[in-house]
Amino acid sequence: MIERILPPGVISRSGTADPPDARLLPAEQALLQDCVPERRREFTTTRHLARGALAELGHPGAPLLTGPRGEPRWPAGVVGSLTHCAGYRAVAVAPRSAYAAVGVDAEPARPLGPGLLRAVARPEELPMLAELTGHAGHVPWDVVLFSAKESVYKAWYPLTGRWLGFQGARLDLHPDGVFTARVLDPGEGGPDRFTGRWTAGDGRVATAVTVPAG
Repeated sequence: MIERILPPGVISRSGTADPPDARLLPAEQALLQDCVPERRREFTTTRHLARGALAELGHPGAPLLTGPRGEPRWPAGVVGSLTHCAGYRAVAVAPRSAYAAVGVDAEPARPLGPGLLRAVARPEELPMLAELTGHAGHVPWDVVLFSAKESVYKAWYPLTGRWLGFQGARLDLHPDGVFTARVLDPGEGGPDRFTGRWTAGDGRVATAVTVPAG
C-alpha cells in the first residue's frame, strides 16, 4: 500500500502479518523491557522489514535503535520512517544524498471521535473536511488528515529535532491523492512547507511525505 505513494529512490517494505521468522538483534531486544505482546510484535516486524530495506542501501544486519522521542535512529547516510497499525506494518528508507527526510504513516479507516477530531483539526480545516466529504464521501477524510499530520511530523522532527503538534501545521487535502502542509511557526531554519501523498483502501489510510535533498 505504502509503495503506491512513494517516489522513485525510496525503498519500502510492508506486510499485513507478523512473519514467524522475524527476529530482533540483541541491541534491539534491550529496548523492549516490560513491553506488552502486541508492542513486541509490531516492533519486531518493523525492524525485520527495515533490515530488508536497509540491505538494499548497503546496510545489512544494522540494528535499528531509538532516539529520545522513540524515533528510529537510521544508519549514517540513510533517512527513513516506520509505521504500524492493526493488520499493517511498513517501512520506507532512502539515501540521504537523495532525500533529506521521509515520513510515512498508516491508520485504520475508522472515523475519529469528536474529541480527537478537535485535537487534530484546526478550525479552518473543518470546512475543508466537510467539503471533501460532500464530494467524495467514501474517503475517511478525518483519518487522512490525522495520518497526513503524522507523516509531516515524522519528516519534520529529524530535520529540526523539535516537536510539532497537530495544531502546529495547516493542511490542504486534495482528492487527487496529494496534500500540502504549512508549518505555522517553523522557527529559525525550520522548513515551513511539505508536500505529500495519500491513499485509502482495504480498510486503511496511508500517507507519505518526502523532502528532496538540498
